[in-house]
This record gives sequence, structure tokens and C-alpha cells, in this order.
Amino acid sequence: MDILDEDSPGRNVPEFSVGEIAGVVKRLIEGELGYVRVRGEVGRVVRARSGHLYFDLKDERNVLSAMTWKGQVAGLDVIPEEGMEVIAEGKMTASGFQSKFSLNAVRVRVAGEGALMAMLEKRKKALAAEGLFDDARKQPLPYLPEVIGVVTSLQGAVIRDILHRLRDRFPRKVLVWPVAVQGSACAPEVTRAIAGFNALTPGGALPRPDLLIVARGGGSIEDLWGFNEESVARAAAASEIPLISAVGHETDTTLIDFVSDRRAPTPTAAAEMAVPVRLDLLGWVDGQGARLTTALTQGLSRRGERLRDLSRALPRIEALLESPRQRLDRVADRLPAALQAGVAHRRVVLERQAGRAQISTLKQRVQQESRALDSLSARLAPALTRAVDTKRQKLASLRLSARPLAQETARQRRDLQRLSQRFAEAGDRQMRVLRDRLDAVDRLRETLSYKATLERGYAVVRDGAGGVVTTKQAAESASGLEIEFTDGRVKLGGGKPGSKSSKSKPPEQGSLF
Repeated sequence: MDILDEDSPGRNVPEFSVGEIAGVVKRLIEGELGYVRVRGEVGRVVRARSGHLYFDLKDERNVLSAMTWKGQVAGLDVIPEEGMEVIAEGKMTASGFQSKFSLNAVRVRVAGEGALMAMLEKRKKALAAEGLFDDARKQPLPYLPEVIGVVTSLQGAVIRDILHRLRDRFPRKVLVWPVAVQGSACAPEVTRAIAGFNALTPGGALPRPDLLIVARGGGSIEDLWGFNEESVARAAAASEIPLISAVGHETDTTLIDFVSDRRAPTPTAAAEMAVPVRLDLLGWVDGQGARLTTALTQGLSRRGERLRDLSRALPRIEALLESPRQRLDRVADRLPAALQAGVAHRRVVLERQAGRAQISTLKQRVQQESRALDSLSARLAPALTRAVDTKRQKLASLRLSARPLAQETARQRRDLQRLSQRFAEAGDRQMRVLRDRLDAVDRLRETLSYKATLERGYAVVRDGAGGVVTTKQAAESASGLEIEFTDGRVKLGGGKPGSKSSKSKPPEQGSLF
């Protein structure tokens, strides 16, 4: 028998293509399993450039691939992180391209409170290692902020409690940024609110707050989980505006509490931290004013007593003036004798000088002066002669240089003539320009003159004395009227027509009809 004719097991099994087998497997998995809920530990997590999220779910022996498409990521309550124990919900599917099956996770939540706490501790250690919890980086709160920004939900009693307590203690301006305080939208909205308040311009149309309060009421760890997200903690740590965290009750603790500048046990306590009590401040100011008044009064009193003590220690005016008065009396007694002695001494000196001035002495002095004059007279004639000779020589040298001087004079005369001609031409040009301007002004005067108005049909009315008539009453009381037209004047009331006058005086104030 031929080997091709031999019977072998399975010869009647139909053949399938690879694609057909992949399709059958996909239909079996999706049909049998459908929507499932899988619990496991998150392994490798990859966020693709396209926005899709890929991660692994594993237990002690097996690994299940899971993915969440870009449009589904925003609906996740928790973004998977490596090492987190979660419960993922979605539909099972298979990919024939790689012969793999996976879970399309549309919901992810942490499996139990213990897993949440473990993840929280992990985040706390990472942020603490970066120094975000250090007290050195925390900012002091302003003593009395002008504007307070509140990040919370508009529903609930939190915002009402904060506003009520601020109104009772010290009313301030409040800007509220409404956010979701639980669920998947909580973390991104709180992050944007903190960054938004910090992005406001100081002194702008919408004032930048001097203090921020992030507040929420109490709840379970799942309800408060949005404030444990790393994005919220980093936004609070990066805030340039001092921030008070008031999330949950006193026993609740979230990541934002560690990075904020101050933590309040309740939202009401946050409002109390934000502002002082106005009545207490007024009382303190009154007390300080009273203390200041008392201190000033006591100081003035002590200084008055000190002044009086010092005045008693000073000597009397009479005692101070006794010695100078005695010296003055002694000097006054000695003054007449001193004056007489001075006059006698000066008389002796004068007589001594007069004795020296005798006639013989004066004659000798005159003779000496005469001899000196004769000597100078003898020297004067030769000096004058020498001076005349010197001047004569200079005159002769000037006569020799007269020809170059005449040439220089001729040259300067020619230059003067050229300059005179240029001045004359410039004067003519200037006169032409001024004449043209004068003609233009005269034309403008003729255009604006009342004569041009007369040519358009108007007239000037004058009375018998030549004055301009401007009102009806003046016309009725005038003895005669004269009307000026463009070609002459006409007298009314028995007068003769006026002669043509092209140079009649224009009215200073008048009426044109």
C-alpha cells in the first residue's frame, strides 16, 4: 500500500488560518468572560505618547496585561502605580496580532484601606526625601491679610462656616475658587485652583490673595484621597502664597497637611488662624494708647521734678553779678587818672617832635630836593633826543613798507565790493520774498474784507452822523440813514445818493444785510 493512502489520526479535522483561530479565541474570551473584576498587584506601568495607559496585574504566579485607552484614562478613580494592590474592572479581549489576551480596564480602585495607607506612606517618604516637609521652607502667615482665597466646594457647610467665622472675627475680602472635593476630578481641580491663585497679578483687576485656605469636611480615606495625590501636594509646596490646609477633621491626615505652611484641624479653625479678633485688637490698641499716655505723663512729671532740682542747685543772679560789678567799679575809679596821664604823655611827644622841626632843618631839606631836581633836568634833554630819534627811525621803516600796505588795501577793497554785491543781491531776494508775502496777506485781507461781503448782496447801514446802525431802535431814532452797497452809498430821508468810494472806512462794528 502506498504511504499516501495510509490512514492516520486526525486526517478529517478541518484546517484553520491563523486569523481564524485568533478570531475564535477572541470571541470565546469576550463571550465567556465579558465584564470582569480582577484583583491583583500592579506591576509594570507605561504611559504611551498616544495617551494610552498600559500596566500589568499579577499575583504569586501569573501576570495579566491590562490597558486603558486615552479616552478612558480621565474616568479612572486612581491611576495605577507599581506595587499598588487594586481591583480593576473591564472587559477581557484578545489580540490576534500578538496572540495575547488582556483586560481593557475602565475602572481602577485601590483594594482595601490597607493598600491605600501603604501607598500613602510610600508617597510621604518620597516627598519627605525631597525636603517638601521641612519647616525651613514653610512661610509665615500674614498677620492681617487683605484678601483671602478659599479653595473648596460651594456645596456644604464648609464655605459657610469659613465666611461666618471671618465675619465674626475680622471681615476681609474673600475669593472662592469652587472645586470638587472628592472623586477623580478633585486632585486636578485643586491643583489648578492653587496654581491659578498664584498666577494672579498683585494689584490687578482681580486682586491676588495674601493667604490661601484649602478646606474640606470630614470623610473616609477614600473620600479624602484627592488631597493625597502627589500633584496636589506639589502644588501646595510650590505656592508662593502662604497656605493653610483644613482638610477633614482633626484626626484626618492627608499629604497636603504636611506640605502646607499651617495645618488647621477644621475649616473653622483655619478661619481663626487667618485673621485676629477685631475687638481684641481694638482693646489692645486702647490699652497701648493708655499705656503711652501714662508713660508720657510720668516722663514729663519726672523731668519737671529734675528741672526743679537743678534750678535749686544753680547760684543766685545777684551772687553771679557781684564780682563783675566790683571790677567795673574799680575800673571806673581808675579811668579819669588814666585819661589825664595819656593826654600828658601825648603832649610831651608832640613837643619833642615840634622841637625837631626847626628852620635850618627845613632849609637843608629844600636844598637836597633842589639838587635832585637839577640832576633830573640835566638828564631829561638827552632822553628826549633819543626818544625822538627812535620814533623817526620807525617812521622811516613804515614809509618803506607803504607799497605792500597799498596792495593789501586794494585787495581788501575788492573783497569789500564783492561782499557789498552779495549783500545787495541777498537784500533784493529778501525784499522779493517779503513783497510776495505782503501781496498774499493783502489778497487775504481783500478776501476777508467786508467789501467782498457787500458783493454777495449785503449792505452796511449808517446814521446821519456816519455811525453804524446795528439795531431796529437805533434806525428808528436816527435823523437819516445811509446804506452802503458794493458800488456806492445811498442816503434815505431826503439825502442824495452817495458817491462811489472804493476807499471808504470799514465799519468797526456793524450789521451786514
